Amino acid sequence: MHAIGIDIGGTKIAGAVVDEAGAIVRHERVPTPAGDATLLEDAVVEMIQNLSADIDAREVAVGVAAAGFIDAAQSTVYYAPNIDWRNEPFRAKLEARVGGTVVVDNDANAAGWAEFRFGAGRLVSDMVMLTIGTGVGGAIVTGDRLFRGGFGAGAELGHLRVVPGGLPCGCGQRGCLEMYGSGRALLRLSNEIADAGGIGLQLARARDANGALDGRIVGAMIESEDPGAIAALRQLGHWLGEAAASLSAVLDPQRFVFGGGVAASGELLLGPIREAYLEHLPARGYHPEPDFVIAELVNDAGVVGAADLARVWVAEHA
Repeated sequence: MHAIGIDIGGTKIAGAVVDEAGAIVRHERVPTPAGDATLLEDAVVEMIQNLSADIDAREVAVGVAAAGFIDAAQSTVYYAPNIDWRNEPFRAKLEARVGGTVVVDNDANAAGWAEFRFGAGRLVSDMVMLTIGTGVGGAIVTGDRLFRGGFGAGAELGHLRVVPGGLPCGCGQRGCLEMYGSGRALLRLSNEIADAGGIGLQLARARDANGALDGRIVGAMIESEDPGAIAALRQLGHWLGEAAASLSAVLDPQRFVFGGGVAASGELLLGPIREAYLEHLPARGYHPEPDFVIAELVNDAGVVGAADLARVWVAEHA
């Protein structure tokens, strides 16, 4: 069966025909009409029709990945932060319009599944993926199966509480990992180091020259190993490593995979993550420890994972 993956992002919708080995056969991208749910649905339908041209619709499985809480049946979007979806029966709407099988899943789940099947996690059975972007996304694979939880909204690892009473998070709570281990957190930490002077002098100069620090500027300074930017990255890595130690106590994964824009820092990020992990790991030295790696599929993970999850759904419900 042909499988199509659709990844709905904040600025673009990416789609692809994906073969059984995870390779992209055909792809397409369009801007996301995020402010209008009807236009967004129309754009997804048009993309599916374009990608499935010359293929019988009954022989196409479609997986759609979107940020938000999705039910366990991979059908209804309980809530999407960037789209006006509240208990949206998105699967039923798409199936009625395109005529084939459609499944809907969380975008971090899709990316994590892609890494598990075809990328950095393909040699293990139990894996945790943390996607370090504007926020922190998460995916859990245990016993070769994607974990969704009883209601489908599990693995929201960015909302693991790491600092009781800490910084307020967009989820309504305080002290979530997302506030300490995300791209936004890296910018906050970089600004704090710039304000303090000393090793933050170059960060302060870059901020003055550009009006503000952004991810591109801080990323370039990390790449050049500026001491202030590296210090900010190490603080970020500390929180991620501490969270990983807590996750290990519950899930005992063989591998942690880190994706997203900040993960482009590679070993500069993984080093402090490992240090903090070992510092906070319960019963250290008395059981096997996981390895820590950078995701391999980068920008294609969402569409590849969504397509493969659709293929898996068809195989399990045949």
